[in-house]
Amino acid sequence: MALADTGQNLVCSLTAGGVSAGSPVAQTEFATPWQVRLRILQDYRDIAMVGLSANPYRPSHFAARYLLAEGYNVIPVNPREKEILGRQSYPSVKDIPGPVDVVDIFRASKEAPSIVEQAIAIGAKVVWMQFGVINYEAARRAREAGLEVVMDQCMKVEHARFFGGLHTLGLNTGIVSSRRWNPAAGRKP
Repeated sequence: MALADTGQNLVCSLTAGGVSAGSPVAQTEFATPWQVRLRILQDYRDIAMVGLSANPYRPSHFAARYLLAEGYNVIPVNPREKEILGRQSYPSVKDIPGPVDVVDIFRASKEAPSIVEQAIAIGAKVVWMQFGVINYEAARRAREAGLEVVMDQCMKVEHARFFGGLHTLGLNTGIVSSRRWNPAAGRKP
């Protein structure tokens, strides 16, 4: 476990490298160090979420709700939807009229190259590929164009890890206990 004092909060990463040891990305040039992921989360606020679903049970929807609650500007990108989470949805990254810092990819790995090309075209600073989205060609192209790349990671999980919101359900309960909660008893430990 690595620790760092950012001047605001003490932060930790569960792995010293960029991704979990089980990830195929872990032993490659694309294993993004925790310090870089932390800086990205601190410095960039405008996130185009490609593949954001209107279905509240989908991981992209949950991640978007979390990031919105944490003060990020999440821009939905889904050609099948007009609006998601009360925000206008765009058919593609290139259709977004305003600035975009991070292009967060919730699409199949094979779609990453075309999304990266759009990210480059609009002047994004970061391409973030979610859990299971691994495309070395797209990552290499993004880096060659000057973008930072995070691959096989979740923005929501990384934010929660660094800023104290990590919990089984993705929420910070504020309770630290080794005792299991018994719902039948009606109270938490």
